[in-house]
Amino acid sequence: MKKVTNFVSPDAKLGRNVRIWHFAYVGSGTVIGDNVKIGSLAHVDYDVKVGSGTMIEGSVYIPPMSRIGKNVFLGPAAVLTNDPYPPSKKMIGVTIEDGAVIGARAVIKAGVRVGKRAVVAMGAVVTKDVPAGKVVMGVPARVAYTRKEFDAKMKEWENARS
Repeated sequence: MKKVTNFVSPDAKLGRNVRIWHFAYVGSGTVIGDNVKIGSLAHVDYDVKVGSGTMIEGSVYIPPMSRIGKNVFLGPAAVLTNDPYPPSKKMIGVTIEDGAVIGARAVIKAGVRVGKRAVVAMGAVVTKDVPAGKVVMGVPARVAYTRKEFDAKMKEWENARS
């Protein structure tokens, strides 16, 4: 008996060096770029585009028609939605532009665009577009500071003595 640990649709297109961990799902018509990591229990639905260098952590849900740019980080259990008025007959995906960071357990409403190098904090509920280079947090998510400030805080954290 063949042991099945994940499902990749036969018509999904995977780039070079794509790593898919256990119990993940990649749907029909999905295109995954080079050097993408898809974590355990992630669900990348049909007709999704994922750019090269993107990291999709465990338990992430990416709905149909979503567009994920290059070098994006999607933290554990982040959820993108595709139906602003469920259960409607019309759906729209989420767009996340190059270099964006989506924190763990963030939720992004259908039709929202997260701009280049924007950051969505963990647990944020994003109901409106996120401007490029801004950091949003809270419920509902609001701009807190810039990506430049975020990067400085990260560098300070990484360089701090334990």
